[in-house]
Amino acid sequence: MKISVLTPTYNRASLLKNLYNSLVKNSQYGIKIEWLIQDDGSVDDTKTVVEGFKENDNLEIRYFYQENQGKMVAINKLVDIATGDLIVDCDSDDYFTHDAFKIIGQAYEESKDEKNIYALCFLKYDQDGNNIGNEFKEKKTTMFDLYFKEGETGEKALVFFSNVRKKYKHELEENEKFVTEAKMYHKMDEEYQMICINKEIMICEYQKDGYTKNILKQFKENPEGYFKYFKEILTEHDMKGVPFKKRLYVIKHYILFTTLTKSKKILKGVKGALNKVLIILLYIPGRIKTNISLKKRR
Repeated sequence: MKISVLTPTYNRASLLKNLYNSLVKNSQYGIKIEWLIQDDGSVDDTKTVVEGFKENDNLEIRYFYQENQGKMVAINKLVDIATGDLIVDCDSDDYFTHDAFKIIGQAYEESKDEKNIYALCFLKYDQDGNNIGNEFKEKKTTMFDLYFKEGETGEKALVFFSNVRKKYKHELEENEKFVTEAKMYHKMDEEYQMICINKEIMICEYQKDGYTKNILKQFKENPEGYFKYFKEILTEHDMKGVPFKKRLYVIKHYILFTTLTKSKKILKGVKGALNKVLIILLYIPGRIKTNISLKKRR
């Protein structure tokens, strides 16, 4: 069994040591680990730091460099290169628990023969030992149902089955550099499910310059991909079984991104009478709020 760990990185040389140390610890379980690092145009000493990392019988490290093209392009490239049975993305400010690969290996052996599964889904914790979100309610689910019907919050650690993951890419719009991972998961949900396991395998520390901390900036710079994602939800789902609060979340973000992209015909293709009514009622207030927020940021 082999696991490919994919790490896109940009000027994070000082953080990679934590991830490296966690991989060394996990290499003791006899599982082959392939750590693929895509440097997205760093100007610090990332390459030198990586060259100083030592491999062992179960840990192979491969470094690649590209001119700055963004995280999603970096991941797409690494997915093509990956040779593991499983693929897991791990940002440079994240690292694995000491027994993560033992847990992953056991879960894989129990589920590898199941059909129509695209990933094993585990918990993520912060550095203070707190679960980033809730525990899972269902054993098998989709990413859409997990967050929009089952009330899940926070980030999760996805370990993909490689034969499925390699069928999908992060699809970027109009030269944008970022798109929410949920857009790809939405496509995967159409044919596959996830197996959820209430065990933590990854530790996360959000950085001041990270995507999560700068989400409003990401919205403004990459609106087309987000718009397409929320439009797909409203045109492919009537939102039955989705709590009103979550439905409102989708509608508000749909209006936000119709404003940022200056999209027209906002009701075209939208399913569900309630969704259409909410869009009509909230459209003007939503546009006003978005424009006010943009002026404040300027």
